[in-house]
Amino acid sequence: MAEFFHGRFRSLHCSAPFWSLRGVEETRELLAVRQDTIEPPRISLNRGAMLTVVTDGGYGYCATSDLSHTGLQAALDRAGAWAEATCDRSVHCHSPQDMGAPRGERVGSGCVRASPSRSEIFDLLADECRQARGDPRIVERYTALELREVEQVYFTNTGGDVRQRSSSAAPYAHVAANEGTDTQTRSFAHARQGGVETIGTSGFPGCGARLADEALKLLAAPNCPAGTMDLLLMPDQMALQIHESIGHPLELDRILGDERNYAGTSFVTADMFGRYQYGSPLLNVTFDPTIDAELASYAYDDEGTPAQKVWLIRDGLLERPLGGRLSQLRAGLRGAANARACDWNRPPIDRMANLNVEPGTSSLADMIASVERGVLMRTNVSWSIDDSRNKFQFGCEWGELIEDGVIKRVVKNPNYRGVSSAFWRSLRMVGDARTFEVHGTLYCGKGEPNQAIDVGHAAPACLFSAVEVFGGENP
Repeated sequence: MAEFFHGRFRSLHCSAPFWSLRGVEETRELLAVRQDTIEPPRISLNRGAMLTVVTDGGYGYCATSDLSHTGLQAALDRAGAWAEATCDRSVHCHSPQDMGAPRGERVGSGCVRASPSRSEIFDLLADECRQARGDPRIVERYTALELREVEQVYFTNTGGDVRQRSSSAAPYAHVAANEGTDTQTRSFAHARQGGVETIGTSGFPGCGARLADEALKLLAAPNCPAGTMDLLLMPDQMALQIHESIGHPLELDRILGDERNYAGTSFVTADMFGRYQYGSPLLNVTFDPTIDAELASYAYDDEGTPAQKVWLIRDGLLERPLGGRLSQLRAGLRGAANARACDWNRPPIDRMANLNVEPGTSSLADMIASVERGVLMRTNVSWSIDDSRNKFQFGCEWGELIEDGVIKRVVKNPNYRGVSSAFWRSLRMVGDARTFEVHGTLYCGKGEPNQAIDVGHAAPACLFSAVEVFGGENP
């Protein structure tokens, strides 16, 4: 695919001082089993290109799925016309000199390995679905695997040549149990870069029986108690907490007001960087697309900026935003290589990639032992947060009541609420590397028109003090 696009690129002509082609080819496959019945596979192939032109002051782009010379040249001509039309109308005065000429290649893990046959994958899915059977109160059993292969190129008339390939595997399962008017669900989700071989270490094998057992335990469990108490979030729920109350608030285009009409604004303002205490001194958050196995890993972002690990929050202090090249120029702030597009027909905007809380020094046993009264929660089931990404309320599938340093019982319908600007300051213990887990989400939405994109999150277990907790029977 790379040579195909490169050959087409060399045949194009544009008089602008800077222009580029970003080509994308994605194959996606979904295999699933529901109630011991194999569902029809869903397979898609998506291929196209985005042409971008930058003139002195202007910026224009045009996407096309017509990859003939004629189709690409027409898109390039239209992008050039838009660049000329925006020369004196843009919020930022664009400069061709700001555009780089990156050169590099990345082949992600799993791209060159042999995969099991589809029949072997269906056997695995069917076995986990079958293992969840056995109690008449189990009313829903579903297992699935989504596979993706993505190849992307970025060429510029100034000599830029970036070629990247990645693959990802995302196993998923859920089991629902019902008794009377009560239905409880336990689910499993794991998404990371790599091929089918990653499933073996994901926790998916054996999850069917475990999810069924836990769903039945939830049916018999009391509701989560209400009150202000300690909250111990496990890594899969920490992924959601990081995403909503750190990732989105730190997106620089949102801070600049670009997302106000759709995805909202942010309680963070540009003058907070370098001086605002975002969390307790235990909070350390990094942006790192260079981690090979995490879901949103890459060597260059979609504007050709080289990826590197940067600290967004260090010892609780807010250091830098999630802003790509253009947002950095507009705001005069250092950002990250996070100008990302979900597809060939969308322009890059400021997005999270791999956004992680760094491990601390506390063992899980020590964190539990330190709790006089609190709840351990895992696996998000509901989320609500205001349009400035500040006040939030999240619910989880699974809870465990902790009293006097001991886990007492399972509780169902656990929820908690807080304010981002105060919640992270209540962080009092951070789990060590033994509690650290890598997670990810396939469908983070943002932008107009909407862009759903992969995001990786890794975190240890974390303990927070004086959090408002409540159960399903409480308002």
